[in-house]
Amino acid sequence: MITATPCPAPLPHARLAPLSRVRGARPEDAAALAELSRPFVCSGALRERPATLYATRAADFLVARAPDGTVEGCVGLRTHPAGPGEGHGPAGVVYNFCVAGPSQGSGVGAGLLRAALARARGQRLGALFTATTGGGGLFLRYGFTPTTLRLAPSRWVESLDPRRDARVLGLSL
Repeated sequence: MITATPCPAPLPHARLAPLSRVRGARPEDAAALAELSRPFVCSGALRERPATLYATRAADFLVARAPDGTVEGCVGLRTHPAGPGEGHGPAGVVYNFCVAGPSQGSGVGAGLLRAALARARGQRLGALFTATTGGGGLFLRYGFTPTTLRLAPSRWVESLDPRRDARVLGLSL
């Protein structure tokens, strides 16, 4: 079982992005999602994904749009049914979470994460997992904790690249 701590209040210095700016992605957002993700791929923070993946998995993604309509952040939420011998029920994996440089620290990431958590709860997922090569501060502030791979969906675990040395975090819902 994953342990979780209560969700702390948002940081007072961060402007919170209105949830109305967060919406489900559409296949036509694929090019913008690929472009937004590119700097994070170059830095090693994200895996490279073809633009076609963003189009075919658009239903996985939430996007945050700036007032001028540009995509300033995105997050994917993939559902994994329990595998054979995994009696935990379905779980979700948060992936490809990124916010454009100028929007970082403005609450866009927090708004995306809140929307992903609401979507996961609406899908009645039992837990969420993510892998991060960074500090994971935002995830930790929202109750994620370091966890073992054996608790995560086995199919997702098998897809992790051990060369990335990512830390796996989990949250019981």
